[in-house]
Amino acid sequence: MKRGYIAIITLSIALVSCKDNEVFEKEMYKNEVALISSDYHNTFKEVVRLTGDEVIGYVAASSGGTHAPSNDLVIGLEEDSEPLVKYNFAVYDNSEDLYAKSLPKEKYEIMDNKIVIRAGELTGRTMIKLRPDGLSPDSTYFIGLKATNASGVEIKSKKSTMLYQVIIENEYASQANSTMYSMVGFANGLATAANKQLFPLTSNSVRMVAGSETFVSKLPNIAKNCLILEMDEFNNVKIKPYKDIQVVQLDNDPMYPNKFKVEEAFGMRTNVFLLSYQYTIGNVTTLMKERVEMQVK
Repeated sequence: MKRGYIAIITLSIALVSCKDNEVFEKEMYKNEVALISSDYHNTFKEVVRLTGDEVIGYVAASSGGTHAPSNDLVIGLEEDSEPLVKYNFAVYDNSEDLYAKSLPKEKYEIMDNKIVIRAGELTGRTMIKLRPDGLSPDSTYFIGLKATNASGVEIKSKKSTMLYQVIIENEYASQANSTMYSMVGFANGLATAANKQLFPLTSNSVRMVAGSETFVSKLPNIAKNCLILEMDEFNNVKIKPYKDIQVVQLDNDPMYPNKFKVEEAFGMRTNVFLLSYQYTIGNVTTLMKERVEMQVK
């Protein structure tokens, strides 16, 4: 009698175990689709070079599961403002002046409203044409996107939306990180030194705080204290006001000839600006001679 009970229990355990294995295998082989992004609010950073022309970017999706899908997986792609609303509230709460912005419609074109993951592959993507010139280096720009079920494909809920971030850079500076240059020189004949962050504006221009002024990342301060360095094809630098500051370029000093150059020594490359100018903020005028430099890869 005991042997009968033991046999029944053993059979029951075996059946449960088989069923668990079936569920486990089903989960393992399930081709669940997700938009590719970081875990930080489902953001994806696209760093684009300012060239004056369109730049190509991509939105990608991946298929989960142990094996690549045996059939094409197609998901729809829609623009969605909700992820950006949630992001701004989570990161900045009620500080609306710090909110990230939607990338202006004229600055991009999504080339297809779907992403196809081909049979036998694990990823698929669609192309975005970007027109980044004119974007402000002081703003964060996103395209909010949402994956939709276009053909019975299962979409991973936590990765069904994404914030596609467009980050600008040029040869001299990048919005992707703090492009910090060191400055040594003379202010009204007195030795001075400081660190300066440069911001990309166009393919051949950057923004920089004047002299040894303190940089404050608020628009009124930027308008008051910043100037533009614009390089021509021969690396001559033209110094211009960014907004309210008054600037006079001085081209009579061979030590500070208003030039940009790349110095190479001991396997290292260094971006160098040699600048001479006079600027006025309010009623105070300062004569600057400065070397602004940063090591680059």
